[in-house]
Amino acid sequence: MNQAKVLNFFGLLLMMFGLSFAIPLFVAFFYGENLIKVFGLGMSILVLLGFLTWFFTKDNKQELSLSDGFVITVLFWIVLSVSGSIPFLLFGFGVVESMSGITTTGATVIAGLDDLPKSLLIYRQLLQWLGGMGLIVLAIAVMPLLGIGGGQLFKTQTPGPMSEQRLTPRITSTARALWSIYFVLTVLCIFAYRLAGMNYFDAVSHAFSTVSIGGFSTHDLSIGFFNSLSIEIVCITFMLLSAMS
Repeated sequence: MNQAKVLNFFGLLLMMFGLSFAIPLFVAFFYGENLIKVFGLGMSILVLLGFLTWFFTKDNKQELSLSDGFVITVLFWIVLSVSGSIPFLLFGFGVVESMSGITTTGATVIAGLDDLPKSLLIYRQLLQWLGGMGLIVLAIAVMPLLGIGGGQLFKTQTPGPMSEQRLTPRITSTARALWSIYFVLTVLCIFAYRLAGMNYFDAVSHAFSTVSIGGFSTHDLSIGFFNSLSIEIVCITFMLLSAMS
């Protein structure tokens, strides 16, 4: 195993994951919640740790092997699930919620969602959105800028026969195309939910979990909280679109 190359790529993943904390940080600031320090400190630690890991291993020019790709994928799910659980630990929820979110499992151990801070709720939804497409696929899209090949990682991150299929001749172009489609679907889903009657916070939150097909909600009653046929139609439509090849 090429340890330096594995650490180099994993440092990139940590930086990208840390930067995602900016969204709940903004929400905490906007609503004046006391989780500003939590998300601010979490983002700083992850970005700094990721940068140092990447910087001190960036001179390694060897290509990633298939076994390296498997190691990175396993580390991704374990380390990011554990580090992503820090905000939940403050409320006594443990690692389960973070693991469930980032793997888009959809199982939850939290009751009383309606009373939780909005920054924690949007963070919970964001975990599913990032896990739905995968940070690894996002990282592959920017790897050429860093001189890293991503073919082996694409194979380990993509299930079954899909690992041999590409939308474009280049792996990086395929990764960018996948994330572009994913992002556009998310934006369209947000506006559809808003037109169907959700407020902006709920629309963004539920779009994250709908497009990722994860199932998290900001309410204990989930989509039934809204008691709206139009909202349910939007939910069904975008889940079907997101499930297509």
